[in-house]
Amino acid sequence: MGIELLEATADRVVATMPVEGNLQPYGLLHGGASVVLAETAGSTGAALWAAAAGKIAVGIEINATHHRAVRAGTVTGVATPLYRGGSLATYEIVITDEAGHRTCTCRLTCVLRAAAPGAAASERRQ
Repeated sequence: MGIELLEATADRVVATMPVEGNLQPYGLLHGGASVVLAETAGSTGAALWAAAAGKIAVGIEINATHHRAVRAGTVTGVATPLYRGGSLATYEIVITDEAGHRTCTCRLTCVLRAAAPGAAASERRQ
């Protein structure tokens, strides 16, 4: 996918992804690739929020509205929280093209679960 995280805090995550290599048969950025970018950015923010409370974040719902096509260049996803509580975190992810045009808007909700005591992040059950 070629996703790069440029900024990552619980309050704001910025990630980029090249369009090349992520096209559908009509030469447009694949909608699923936009959703992958959005879930990467949103779940990173949710995970950082959850970690502060000793929890993990697991995605339970995502939706996307594709506003305009992208054929080349790089897209940028910016995730910001809409709601952060003790058991849920919801982030809005706005994806834009190089000209700053909004190409996709996503909303991701993650459930926050207790981390297994003493388990490394890669070993925790989700």
